[in-house]
Amino acid sequence: MMATLVLSAAGMAIGGSIGGGVLGLSSAAIGRAVGASVGRRIDERLLGGGGEPVVTGRVDRFHLMGASDGAPVSRIYGRVRTAGHVIWSTEFIETQTRSGGGKGTSRPATTSLSYSVSIAIALCEGVVSHVGRVWAEGKEIARDSLNLRLHGGSEDQLPDPLIEAVEGVGQAPAYRGIAYVVLEDLDLGRFGNRIPQLTFEVVRMGPVDAPQHEVDLQHLVQGVALVPGTGEYALATTPVTLEKGFGQADVINQNSASGTTDLIASLDALNGELPNCGSVALVVSWFGDDLRCGTCRIRPMVEDKTIDSADMPWRAGGWDRSGAEQMPRIEDRPVYGGTPSDASVVEAIAALRQRGQDVVFYPFVLMDVLDGNLLPDPWTDAASQPALPWRGWLTLSIAPGRDGSPDRGSIADAEVAAFFGTAAPADFTVQNGRIVYSGPQECSYRRFILHYAHLSVLAGGVGAFLIGSELRGLTQIRGAGDSFVVVEALRQLVRDVRAIVGPTAKIGYAADWSEYHGYQPEGTGDKLFHLDALWADPDIDFVGIDNYMPLSDWRAGTTHLDASARSIYALDYLRGNVEGGEGYDWYYHSPEAREAQIRTPIADAAGDDWVWRYKDIRGWWSNPHHNRVAGSIEPQPTDWVPQSKPIWFTELGCAAIDKGTNQPNVFLDLKSSESRLPFHSSGARDDLIQNQYLRAVIGYWSDPQNNPISDVTGLSMVDVGRAHVWAWDARPYPVFPALSDLWSDAQNYARGHWLNGRASNRTLSGVAGELARDAGIAAPKTESLFGLVRGYGASQTGSVRSDLQPLMIAHAFDVSEREGDLRFASRLEGEETVLDPEGLVLPDTSAALEVVRAPSGEQPERLRLLFHDADDDYQPRMAEAWWSDDTSYSVDEQELPLVLTKGDGTAIAARMLADLRAGGEVLHFALPPSALDLHPADVIRIKGREGRYRIQRIDDI
Repeated sequence: MMATLVLSAAGMAIGGSIGGGVLGLSSAAIGRAVGASVGRRIDERLLGGGGEPVVTGRVDRFHLMGASDGAPVSRIYGRVRTAGHVIWSTEFIETQTRSGGGKGTSRPATTSLSYSVSIAIALCEGVVSHVGRVWAEGKEIARDSLNLRLHGGSEDQLPDPLIEAVEGVGQAPAYRGIAYVVLEDLDLGRFGNRIPQLTFEVVRMGPVDAPQHEVDLQHLVQGVALVPGTGEYALATTPVTLEKGFGQADVINQNSASGTTDLIASLDALNGELPNCGSVALVVSWFGDDLRCGTCRIRPMVEDKTIDSADMPWRAGGWDRSGAEQMPRIEDRPVYGGTPSDASVVEAIAALRQRGQDVVFYPFVLMDVLDGNLLPDPWTDAASQPALPWRGWLTLSIAPGRDGSPDRGSIADAEVAAFFGTAAPADFTVQNGRIVYSGPQECSYRRFILHYAHLSVLAGGVGAFLIGSELRGLTQIRGAGDSFVVVEALRQLVRDVRAIVGPTAKIGYAADWSEYHGYQPEGTGDKLFHLDALWADPDIDFVGIDNYMPLSDWRAGTTHLDASARSIYALDYLRGNVEGGEGYDWYYHSPEAREAQIRTPIADAAGDDWVWRYKDIRGWWSNPHHNRVAGSIEPQPTDWVPQSKPIWFTELGCAAIDKGTNQPNVFLDLKSSESRLPFHSSGARDDLIQNQYLRAVIGYWSDPQNNPISDVTGLSMVDVGRAHVWAWDARPYPVFPALSDLWSDAQNYARGHWLNGRASNRTLSGVAGELARDAGIAAPKTESLFGLVRGYGASQTGSVRSDLQPLMIAHAFDVSEREGDLRFASRLEGEETVLDPEGLVLPDTSAALEVVRAPSGEQPERLRLLFHDADDDYQPRMAEAWWSDDTSYSVDEQELPLVLTKGDGTAIAARMLADLRAGGEVLHFALPPSALDLHPADVIRIKGREGRYRIQRIDDI
């Protein structure tokens, strides 16, 4: 009874007893609770196919490749494993190889036979962006070993050259509109001299011309940050072997079955899943050992000092393995991977450039301060600094604003000078293809940056170079004479970097989103545009912002101040907060005010509200800057010239965690003192909120109406092509995060900022809208449909009703007809109407409501759901939900042809079971004329009665 379940799955998910009613003016009213009993009338009216429920969604357990004439072509959405159909082949080619039998030998002559064949396999209907992994006889094999050629399925694709060579010019079909692969000269020997069963990982995105709220992330992302920035050989494109003793050697940077190194496998997926990505910020890390800048050493580190590779001996920044420090360990595992070797960095730059990516070199500081250290905390009176802190907390020996701070004096100048050091461009030379350092033996910031400026040139050049990022605590330091001493040190560094990289490479600094616009010393009311001297410097080409600004202030329930937006996932709500909401219209003056939602408007007495709005990029960019000191506006503006530099989002991101848009800058890492949940988050994984955040921000600034053109440069204010999403990992999905024994940060993936394994996700609204439009529905209304489709193989010959049905079960949405439009809406996000029971009077009775409940024995106790596992080669996986531990009840089993994570499957199974149980209550009632605007699928609440109800149908009487 699939269709019965389809339009009723709202029980536990909405929360409470949910029922359906038949509403009508002067109408006989018969209905049933919104559980297993609703939906048939809506199915009949809107989805076609007659009155009986459709049975659909069998999970393909065997992935069998076929070769039948007239077989239907698959339709897939998102990332799916599919077998396809053989649509063309050559004859088998036999090759004979003779050995032995020569003169003077006793060995008899031997003839070995081998066979090969060329075949074309249709994968699916429509255009695909990527074919990833390949399995033969159920085992993943290296794609490159197949001599595979992909035809993406466009309507103007040309015939394959091999097919045309065999069939004759003009005789070869182009298979337009069909995505297919050609395997040329497939060696059959390793498959027992027969064509193996092949299956392919296929990624198919939605159309680029879809409505704005349906456009998938794959079309929007034009830049990524390549992490982790650590791992001695994580960036190597050639295999690197380590000797483990006793004749054992391991290739340490090849951990998938792709046949390539991890970086190459990851870049292949990046090119396929984010085809519009043209800029990559290459992150490479050194490590700081103290939050007090005067005593902090910045240096590269290794994971193990005792084992090196003969293929690529580790060397970075002038240190070799024996001279470098070893990374501290927790539970006998390095806290971080070591600094990438210089040779691997050169290989990575070359690989990215070869793929057409513009490289932004991103030198990155990580702090290797561990818990239990005895380093005084410059920000508090604590005798120990926090574990693995953010580099933004680097500051003086005592932070500005605290008693005894050397800020605004000559000691601050000295501490900053010790941090930056005295390394000069001339201290670096190229010898035997590597950078050699001959300057002062210091572990300094200047040595760090200047080394990589030289290395970038050695690698053939980069498109852009960052001199640092998020040094918020440092850039606020003032020396003698109140000059911002770190800002001036960065300006000198910019000039030195320019002398190394030349005039064509762009140079910038990546400021934290809380740093870029100015400094507000606590308790003073001042606003100092402290970075303006840097932003105005002629050798700085852009203003870099690591953008993690909040887009929501969402709470549980329906009484919080943003609840009128109906859903945290609503794109119009999130887009409205790009230049609105917290940090633009208002702020919270204290944690207590945040908890109580006491919002203080942001207003400036002089009318320049943008001065205090960190979100007001437009106002900051387009106006002259006048410092505010002691309540007065300085008459002389800073050096900033309005509209003079474009804005780059050097980082942009949001964790895949519940309510991540409330606080996109936080992350979970139990090793770090910075680990925390976003405001009001349950901590549950939520890939959808990450997707919506990125679609909202990138989509907003991609709109020319929101992104002004500079009168000075003729460039857009925000260069969307340089919005680098944090993050794409150099370790390929799914081996990362699956190999948790190898990579200690794998546990952070599920609720982290990573795009690997998520970039191919389709929006539920996009898939439903595409299905509806393909069925001839010109303009389906999908704005209120929220969800992600990781992968879906639609029925090959089904109707739109059967195609939608598995999605409706999994994602709990309704379809209704309103004023001639077909409207899709997630049940959890629907508005509710409160009805007064005094107006609900049945004809010929005095009762306001008639309630019928099904016997408890008819309600299911257990449910099992079969689906494809997104993290385990798409194998069939079972999730189970139960209402009680009583095993005497029968088990209801359902199958969905969807790619899900285990968490997805468990959540869907629990909701489906709750919905089935919620279907045991029936309400009958009638309504006055004032309720004529209610329709099937609307959610109602009846005053004085617990629970929410969904309308099943409306009958005239």
